[in-house]
Amino acid sequence: MLNIWNSINGKSINRAAHTAVIAAVAFLFFACATTQAGKPAPVTYMEDHPRSILVMPPVNLTPDIKAPVSFLATSTVPLAEAGYYVIPVALSDATFKQNGVTVAEEAHAIPHGRLREIFGADAAMYITITRFGTRFALLSSVVEAEASARLVDLRNGQEFWSGKASSSSGDSVTVVNSVESLIAAMLTATISQIANTISDASHIVGKDANYKLLSAGGKNSVPYGPRHPKYENN
Repeated sequence: MLNIWNSINGKSINRAAHTAVIAAVAFLFFACATTQAGKPAPVTYMEDHPRSILVMPPVNLTPDIKAPVSFLATSTVPLAEAGYYVIPVALSDATFKQNGVTVAEEAHAIPHGRLREIFGADAAMYITITRFGTRFALLSSVVEAEASARLVDLRNGQEFWSGKASSSSGDSVTVVNSVESLIAAMLTATISQIANTISDASHIVGKDANYKLLSAGGKNSVPYGPRHPKYENN
């Protein structure tokens, strides 16, 4: 390369030719590094291929304090089935708490590089719970759960994927023909709410929502990981 820049057969390259060569090289470099819109070309999922995932403490936007535990506990299976190694959630949760990070929002504010340094994961799954628990209306009682998630590369902060899922289960009365029927409907809804609370139906519905959210193979679902047979089809 030194000979190309400095001499050809012992003669100095003309300054104008030198400048033209540099301009051509720069043009080719930036043409390869940008898209047609002039923005940096995104790195594809297959090029970065995260192999391990750290599930962050879920942010809970609901009044039910059991929601984060439910979602965190049921996150490993769908991600493992999708083809990833998941950092044990009990270990990661204990690590956060032992270091004084007891609020999910604080954990989400930790720099990506620092998380990778501590846990050694390639990517982190950030979950936000927007609905969880039994919702009581006049004539119905419905157990519901809803959450969104983002998969972020801890090496460079790039977002690989984002999605949202929900699940619900409940009983409702749609036709009321008399006062007696109205009272019966309200009583049924109240009993249903109590039964759902006692049986912890929220956890069951939350598990279903989390499985939909973090499983691969569906529309806008989590991409298959390197340990899944369908990984090459991403």
